[in-house]
Amino acid sequence: MTMTVHCVLCGPRPHRSLLDGAVRQCASCGLGHTSADPAAARERHGDVTRRGDGHDDRFDAPQRRYEAGRRLRWVRAHCRPATLLEAGCAGGYFLAAARRAGIDATGIEVSPVSAHYAVESLGMPVRQGHFEAVAPSVEPVDAVCAFHVLEHVAHPRTFLSAARAALVPGGRLFLEVPNAASAAAQRLGAHWPAWQPERHRWHFTPWSLVELLIDLGFLVEKYDTVFSRYYCRPLPRMRRARDLVVADAVAARSARVSHPRLGDLLRLVARRPEDSR
Repeated sequence: MTMTVHCVLCGPRPHRSLLDGAVRQCASCGLGHTSADPAAARERHGDVTRRGDGHDDRFDAPQRRYEAGRRLRWVRAHCRPATLLEAGCAGGYFLAAARRAGIDATGIEVSPVSAHYAVESLGMPVRQGHFEAVAPSVEPVDAVCAFHVLEHVAHPRTFLSAARAALVPGGRLFLEVPNAASAAAQRLGAHWPAWQPERHRWHFTPWSLVELLIDLGFLVEKYDTVFSRYYCRPLPRMRRARDLVVADAVAARSARVSHPRLGDLLRLVARRPEDSR
């Protein structure tokens, strides 16, 4: 089923309806948005930071540290920031990894529970609040990171504009979001588990994310995708390999953990121009 809906990137365009209308995806750029009422979703699902809900950032420290290390290596492969601001820093594990590497890293986290954990349990410099509201009071930094944050925000243009303003000229933005153009999304359609309309407001494809950043004045330097097993620790990865490797290899025609466009997670590096204001 298709209908004409306003796309924040393309304007009025035909959209296909998924999940009984909960998600609408632009036929031109692939950008999807959740049309369900967020307030109703919050009432149904409550605080997703509670123990045992499947999205807790605090109680699997070995896994979170492993993910943080991989993300830090990715960041440092593109630049060596002296200062860094993480939007949506959750439990603070990436900040801890960055600070151990000598980076002056600070965070902003909307969840009071997660922000308190990052400060009290990990000793991280974290301010609680919405990134768009808090970031203007922070000194500009060399790098802004947002891992699995952009799909949650109410207004991605406002969020990304705040990220651009938080960067020094020439500073870099690092993003990671679920990839709505992944092989899994194409194969599973409405059954793709990363739609999560009760949690995700936006559903990005590589093209739609690149175009949005260009439209906001960023210079996109690189994007790629990785499969979910990229973030599995070695022993858990071995246990899941029989299921994931075969499915990924069939879908992407490759057994590698990365792919230019078909992996589960989309990663992008963009730069604020040196001569920008």
